[in-house]
Amino acid sequence: MGVSTADGPTARFDAFVASCPSRRLLETIGDKWASLVIVALGLEGRMRYSELSARIAGVSQKMLTQTLRGLERDGLLTRTVTPSVPVRVDYELTPLGLSLIETLRHLKEWAEAHMAEVDRAREEYDRKNDSAGRS
Repeated sequence: MGVSTADGPTARFDAFVASCPSRRLLETIGDKWASLVIVALGLEGRMRYSELSARIAGVSQKMLTQTLRGLERDGLLTRTVTPSVPVRVDYELTPLGLSLIETLRHLKEWAEAHMAEVDRAREEYDRKNDSAGRS
């Protein structure tokens, strides 16, 4: 999907195309744990694993570890190991990760602001579909 121009190579991606690699990135940043890690690091700055684990209630150790590795692989955060006793490991957003902050923060705030409306819509949908299924 890359294209060459007079200014050099550029890439054009279209997530509506099934084979487009940007879909994998959307899958990553659309994941609730990845989004919460990015927002937490954006709001708090550099954090240790234990701080992230405490900040993001409900995330398992395995899921947090997988999420952090994936975000590091995608270039969205860095992992810094400081030799000490015990070893200190910090996570921090890269400039690429920081570029997502406003978008994800707005999405998080939108979800918090509209959750009651979504709950009402779900209840209404379930009520209609439960009664229709019983007929």
